[in-house]
Amino acid sequence: MDISVTTDEYVAEDRSWLGSRDGTDVTQGITLDPALFTEATHFPDGYIASGTVLGRVTATGFYGPYNNGLTNGLETAVGFLFNSTKVRTGGPKVGAPLHWRGVIREAKLPANHGLDSAAKTDLAAKFRFQ
Repeated sequence: MDISVTTDEYVAEDRSWLGSRDGTDVTQGITLDPALFTEATHFPDGYIASGTVLGRVTATGFYGPYNNGLTNGLETAVGFLFNSTKVRTGGPKVGAPLHWRGVIREAKLPANHGLDSAAKTDLAAKFRFQ
């Protein structure tokens, strides 16, 4: 048994990018692969920000940052990360919630969110953008 003192850090959640409560009660559990993210771009403070656009790698089923320039499945936007999620370079895969329908306030998305016109096309059937 380990009874040593440990310290955890938390970030204040900012979901101002949500334009409504629609879909917030039915997020989908997914697995993020930290190896697919770039630390300096996606988690410079140790957390991938909620509101980051995600894609799903076809071969593995793991989720990573949407990137229209790839051909492994990540080129198709599937939704937004609902909670800021702690990760580290070389760290284990982590569970997270996927926001897959609702209203999005584009101007309130976090830095390096990944939303572009191709992603908006991918997401058009499930999201309304303001």
